[in-house]
Amino acid sequence: MTPTAGGTRERRRDTKPYRRRRYQGGEGMWSWILHRGSGLFVLGFLFLHILDTALIGFGKHHYDSIINIYKKVWFQPLEVILVGAVIYHSLNGLRVILIDFWDRGAAHERQLALATNLVSAALFIPSAIIMLKPYV
Repeated sequence: MTPTAGGTRERRRDTKPYRRRRYQGGEGMWSWILHRGSGLFVLGFLFLHILDTALIGFGKHHYDSIINIYKKVWFQPLEVILVGAVIYHSLNGLRVILIDFWDRGAAHERQLALATNLVSAALFIPSAIIMLKPYV
C-alpha cells in the first residue's frame, strides 16, 4: 500500500509470473563491442610501435630484429586488420558524436549504424586488396 493525499491506494501487482529477460542486443550493442575491440586493437599496435621505436636506443640490431617481424608474411594480415580497425573506429566515433549531439541522433541509430558499416566496408575492402596484392 502506498499513502496518497486521500488515503491509501493498493499497489497493482503484475499477475504474470516473473520471467527473466535476456538482453536482445541490437545495433548499439554490436557497435559498442566493435568500437571497443577496434580501439583496443589500435592501442595494442600503438604500444608495439612505441616499443619498436624505443629499441633504437638499445642498438640497431634490436631495432632491425623487430622491424623484420613486420616484414613477415604472417604479419601482413594483422596490418590489414589494423587498417580496418582504424577505419571502423573513426567512422563509428563520428556516429557516436552524431548520436550524442544531434537531437534526433538516437532516433536514427539503426540507420547511422548501417551507414557506418557500409562506408567502413566500402573503404576497407579496396584497402585490403591493395595491401594484400603483393602476397596473393
